[in-house]
Amino acid sequence: MNEEHQDAAWGPSRCHPGTVLIVDDDPGVVDALTLLLSDEGYRVVTASNGRAALSYLAQHEAPGIILLDMMMPTMDGYAFRVEQRRHPALAAIPVVVMTAGAQSARVDEMCATGFLSKPVDVDALLALLKEHCER
Repeated sequence: MNEEHQDAAWGPSRCHPGTVLIVDDDPGVVDALTLLLSDEGYRVVTASNGRAALSYLAQHEAPGIILLDMMMPTMDGYAFRVEQRRHPALAAIPVVVMTAGAQSARVDEMCATGFLSKPVDVDALLALLKEHCER
């Protein structure tokens, strides 16, 4: 998809407030979060890397929030966040960074809505979702 077509696809986009986009390449993490969040009443969609997430965003309503892993093949969380922030309709979507590493200056520069260390604290995650992703 060329850049002009992407911008058109990402024009004024409706938001699906109760939807959580999980961007993570670890099937165990994705399955656990999907089960948890579905049980809490959220609609969950997933992408295994940043490139797949951008493709999803170009073709669907914007999710209410994105849970973003940092270390993934094809396109990592950092590269995804750079691309996301380049497009105004996507830049408005809140992002919670999830990583097994410590919060670093590089993560701070991403201007994320929140940061969660893996393994994810369920109460902290649900509090962030309650604050930023109405159902």
